[in-house]
Amino acid sequence: MATSASSKLSKTVKQQYLDLPQGDEVQAMYIWIDGTGEGLRCKTRTLDSEPKTIEELPEWNFDGSSTYQSEGSNSDMYLIPQAMFRDPFRKDPNKLVLCEVLKYNRKPAETNLRQMCKKIMGMVQNQHPWFGMEQEYTILGTDGHPFGWPSNGFPGPQGPYYCGVGADKAYGRDVVEAHYRACLYAGVKICGTNAEVMPAQWEFQVGPCEGIEMGDHLWIARFLLHRVCEDFGVIASFDPKPISGNWNGAGCHTNFSTKEMREEGGLKYIEESIERLAKRHQYHIRAYDPKGGLDNARRLTGHHETSNINEFSAGVANRGASIRIPRSVGQEKKGYFEDRRPSANCDPYAVTEALIRTCLLSEEGEEPMTYK
Repeated sequence: MATSASSKLSKTVKQQYLDLPQGDEVQAMYIWIDGTGEGLRCKTRTLDSEPKTIEELPEWNFDGSSTYQSEGSNSDMYLIPQAMFRDPFRKDPNKLVLCEVLKYNRKPAETNLRQMCKKIMGMVQNQHPWFGMEQEYTILGTDGHPFGWPSNGFPGPQGPYYCGVGADKAYGRDVVEAHYRACLYAGVKICGTNAEVMPAQWEFQVGPCEGIEMGDHLWIARFLLHRVCEDFGVIASFDPKPISGNWNGAGCHTNFSTKEMREEGGLKYIEESIERLAKRHQYHIRAYDPKGGLDNARRLTGHHETSNINEFSAGVANRGASIRIPRSVGQEKKGYFEDRRPSANCDPYAVTEALIRTCLLSEEGEEPMTYK
C-alpha cells in the first residue's frame, strides 16, 4: 500500500515541539478555495492574542499565480476572513480561519462562490432554510489505488461493505474516527458517518445548517479530512466516479427544508419545490459539479443508486430518483426532501444557492437571475 514519505516521519518527535508553551500568541491558519474550485490551500500567521470574533482577524494576501487564480504580473489576492473554528491539530487557543478570496480590484475571484451565495441566503433568511449534506469520499493510496484493495486486482463485489464491520469489510476506519473527532473539536456541525457501498468509500454528514453556514462547515470538514489523511499518508478523493465499472460513485446528497416545510402541512411546500426543480433540471446539473456537469455524467448513469443525468425524477424512498422524499416525510406530511444529484466534488455554496433560487425565489430558465 503506497503511503506518503511524510507520514513516516516520527509523530512522537513532532509532539515534543507541539507541547512547548506558546505564550499569549496564537497561530491562525487561513484556508481558502483555489482556482480549481475543488482544491484547498492554507497558510499560517501569528496573532498577538486569541481572536474572539471574525472582526478581530486581519485581512491577508497570497500569490494567486501559484493557485491558478491570477497571472504572475498581477498576482496579489486578498484573503477575507469569514468563519473561524478551533484548530484540532495545534489545539486551543489556535484557530482555523475560512476565507473568501478577492482579486486585486476587490471583486470576488472566479471560484469565490460564497459571496453571491450569502447574498441569496440573505434574501430568504425569514424562511430559515436548513441544509444537511452527505459527503461521500474514497480513501486512496498515494499511487491513486483505493486503500486496502489488492494491488493487482479488485476486492469482492459490493454487498458486505456498506456500514460494514471487520477488517475484510471496513477499509481505513482510523481515518474516519480521527476526522470525526477533529470535526467535533473544531466546532463543525458533523452529525454522522458510515462506511459506503464501495470498499474504501465512506460518508460523513454535516448539518442541519442554516443558510451560508452549510457551505462554511462542509468546506472546513473537507479541509480537516485532507489534513487527517495527510497525517496517515493517504489521500481523500472526492472524485464522483473514482473507479469505473460496477462500483458505486460518490455524491453529496443535499437535504433541504424551510420553516414552512417543517411545520404541519409542509408536504405541500415540498411538492411545490419539486415541481419547480423539475422545470429547471439542466440548470441544477450545471451547478452541481465544478465542471458544469461533466464530472457528474460519469456518476449519474441510472445505475448504482443514481438517477439518469438527462432525466428528472422524484419519488418517496426512491434512491434511483433525482429527488427523494423520505418515507417518514410522506407519512407525517412535513419535513424535508433530498436532492441526490450533487456530485461529491460539488461546491456547497453553488448547490445551496441553486436550491434557494429555484425553490424559494421561483426562478425559471437556464440562467440565474441578477438582483440589485
